[in-house]
Amino acid sequence: MSLLPRPEIQDITTCPHGGIDYSEVEAMGIIPQDVLDFSANLNPFGPPAGVMEALCECHCGEPKLRVKQGVRETISSYPDSEAGHLRRSLAEKLGTEAENILVGSGSTELIRLATLAYFAKGDRILIIEPTYGEYQVACQIVGASLVKQRLSPQNAFRLNTDETLQLIRGSHPKGIFICNPNNPTGRYLSQADFEKIVDGCKDSLVILDEAYVSFVDNAWSSLDMVYRNNLLVLRSMTKDYAIAGLRLGYGVARQEMIATLRRICPPWNVNVVAQKAGITAIAEEGFLKRCQIELRETKKYLVAQLSRLGLSPLPSEANFFLVEVGNAAEFRHELLKRRILVRDCSSFGFPQYIRIAPRTLPECQRLVAAVEEIRKEYT
Repeated sequence: MSLLPRPEIQDITTCPHGGIDYSEVEAMGIIPQDVLDFSANLNPFGPPAGVMEALCECHCGEPKLRVKQGVRETISSYPDSEAGHLRRSLAEKLGTEAENILVGSGSTELIRLATLAYFAKGDRILIIEPTYGEYQVACQIVGASLVKQRLSPQNAFRLNTDETLQLIRGSHPKGIFICNPNNPTGRYLSQADFEKIVDGCKDSLVILDEAYVSFVDNAWSSLDMVYRNNLLVLRSMTKDYAIAGLRLGYGVARQEMIATLRRICPPWNVNVVAQKAGITAIAEEGFLKRCQIELRETKKYLVAQLSRLGLSPLPSEANFFLVEVGNAAEFRHELLKRRILVRDCSSFGFPQYIRIAPRTLPECQRLVAAVEEIRKEYT
């Protein structure tokens, strides 16, 4: 008799993500470092200079031998399992208490921890699609049952909260995932609409994923609501500071909920290098604001130029947007041949759309030139 995993695990389909597929580009004869990646929704201007200096342990005047020794001593010891220094730095920045914060190896780890802690087989969980695929994966791991609300491109992917509340009243979900701004659509839910949802499901755990909120103009503060018993707010330092290779995110909630999550959190889940990078990044005053200003301009340029080429992006309040191109897989492949990567949205159920996350102005100009070339070839 063969050893088999739980049925829920056997049925899981892995979730595609943005970013470079190294085996794919190498098979095409492309060096990964030569690819301009517009597929991952990261800060294109990071990481901050101070983070790089901190990681290198580069103290002025110190001989290289001493620097290497300092790095060796740092990585040869276990990290602080509770990330105390980083949590205190976050608490000071956010105006909350360290006990209200749990740090994770990216916010995706915290999604799975929350699901493992609060959901069980047969629990109904509401997911508003299209959205981040890891919500579904996490629910499948525990055997939860999914209730889905499907948004439409005909309505520019705006959420109809009345429909959401109707679903909540009819299905009584144990949990709700809300990505705000939403990935991949970039639409941002107002505070009034979000409060309607939270008020309408006081017996449900609401997981508010704000991975991209730092790139939204005039974002409202969800942290004013964490006193509620049923709200967990997730954020991503990976996206804010372009440190995807280090993996760093955090959750904010009532102390009782954070204490519950900490009980099942793996020890040493955030490595010492990531913790140090996070502490340093938080201290970089004004960095995110400067990036927001520059990114707003490059996004404006890219939207205008793509519209000029007949590929008008859909409305988005985030640092990325959707563009209808016909056959997304083919369009992506044509761009990749030109060493430019965008996100094919077929895995979100929209094979006619790509997702683009603007980069620096010269890089956006390269993308526009490549799109123009493709358009000429196929028209």
